[in-house]
Amino acid sequence: MALNKGGGSEGLYRKGLYLEYLSVGYNVAEAIVSIGFGVLAGSIALIGFGLDSIIESLSGGILIWRLRQHGKLSEADEAKIEKRAVRLVAVSFFVLGVYILEESIRKLVITDIPEPSLPGIIIAIISMVIMPVLMWQKYQTGKAINSRALVADSKETLACAFLSVALLLGLGANYLWGFWQADPIVGIIIVAFLFREGWEGWKEAGKDGND
Repeated sequence: MALNKGGGSEGLYRKGLYLEYLSVGYNVAEAIVSIGFGVLAGSIALIGFGLDSIIESLSGGILIWRLRQHGKLSEADEAKIEKRAVRLVAVSFFVLGVYILEESIRKLVITDIPEPSLPGIIIAIISMVIMPVLMWQKYQTGKAINSRALVADSKETLACAFLSVALLLGLGANYLWGFWQADPIVGIIIVAFLFREGWEGWKEAGKDGND
């Protein structure tokens, strides 16, 4: 990961770390609340959203490590360790995707109707507001310090914002019109997102180039 040595680069580096700490902290809180209310309501979409937040926290933790270790290790050692970590995160995306897919299909087949969840709707709305702001700050900072990793992470944050929209539509349809099938359908949408992110992470770990 190359950092520009010009004036202000250290401040931007610290900003990148701050943004990642903020992102991880928010995702952990979001995961706890989403999974908790998801279990209470029997909502696989809300549970899946929370599980995705856990994986995003792990990804953010990897980036924090990279930013903090830059300059302390050789580029080769840094790239080697990160590659292993990214592959582990990618595998966890696949494992969670299989679980959520199985649960979503099961709910549709046996008509396991989830309860409407107003707290889940509130969580989705908050995430829709916060994630685009975080994304834009990460993207600008990543470009400024020439960090492909931070720019890529900003795109994951944007994807989470889109996922929040899908969650809101699914929970809202169940809450307002009793269209309970929207919940497991959104679960399947989350599965597609998880598989895509897992595949992209696996491919990224296989690249020979360094950030």
